[in-house]
Amino acid sequence: MTRRLAEVARKVGVSEATVSRVLNGRSGVSASTRAAVLTALDVMGYERPTQLRGDRARLVGLVLPELQNPIFPALAEIMGNALAQQGFTPVLCTRTAGGVSEAEYVELLLQQQVSGVVFAGGLYAQADAVHSHYHHLAERRLPTVLINAAVDHLGLPQISCDDAVAVEQVVGHLSSLGHEKIGLVLGPNDHVPSQRKLEAFRAYAGKLGLPVLDELVEHGMFSIEGGHAAAARLYPRGATAVLCASDLLALGAIRAARRQGLSVPEDISVVGYDDSALMNCTDPPLTTTRQPIEAMGRAVVELLVKRINGGEVAAEELLFAPELVVRGSTARRV
Repeated sequence: MTRRLAEVARKVGVSEATVSRVLNGRSGVSASTRAAVLTALDVMGYERPTQLRGDRARLVGLVLPELQNPIFPALAEIMGNALAQQGFTPVLCTRTAGGVSEAEYVELLLQQQVSGVVFAGGLYAQADAVHSHYHHLAERRLPTVLINAAVDHLGLPQISCDDAVAVEQVVGHLSSLGHEKIGLVLGPNDHVPSQRKLEAFRAYAGKLGLPVLDELVEHGMFSIEGGHAAAARLYPRGATAVLCASDLLALGAIRAARRQGLSVPEDISVVGYDDSALMNCTDPPLTTTRQPIEAMGRAVVELLVKRINGGEVAAEELLFAPELVVRGSTARRV
């Protein structure tokens, strides 16, 4: 670094202290001297500091919670292809236990001068989580889009699957099969999409005259193990069908049924959410709610690129309609 300062200073005819002020973005240097130092850096083959590179890199950060849930790599593939068609390169960032946090990824992406950021399954959906890094992005006006429901007042656009419609479709289906005691296996208590599903269930089940009992609602982590534990608590309470907030939770619910000597769908009907890869290959094939991730992923990129190109994008939520896919994990109540 000292050698570089000396070489650039000699080239421009200024002191090393002046070059240092330019490289660190400090004041006290005239515009002409600053331009001369930056030009000398370019001519001599030195890389400019990130904050002095001018235009943003044509990079877009895709921040995902994990890759074990098939829905997230599927989303990444759709958005990555759509971004490439627009001339952008996706940068995949996935959180891991004890690894880089979401806020730390944001700082890394800002250092790389990314053009925009997309979040899926992030902390914005958890009411009790820290959200300061989202406010930071909004304040910097860096184009950012969130996938699925978020806490209020983040000031960022969202592309979401309509949770209320999804629940109405599932409850209508299970009710038509004669199920009255329908249990819910949801994500954590502060998870906004899960809260929406619960609110929709209470409203729609009430209209159909179905019992809405707190004892038939369980929360857990979004994993097969979380679904197993939650469903295992529900079955002894008399639930004959279970609506799950993800396909992985549903697979856990099926496993829990078998561990208790119950058969799916003869004894227990199970419905998932997402229609992620291979859900038609499970035993039995999973009835689930299909998120229109192809349309949602392309809409995310369209909004993001519009914002990157200087267009105005409202900080509102666009809802996409889900589709109930009926397979072999639901059956008529005998």
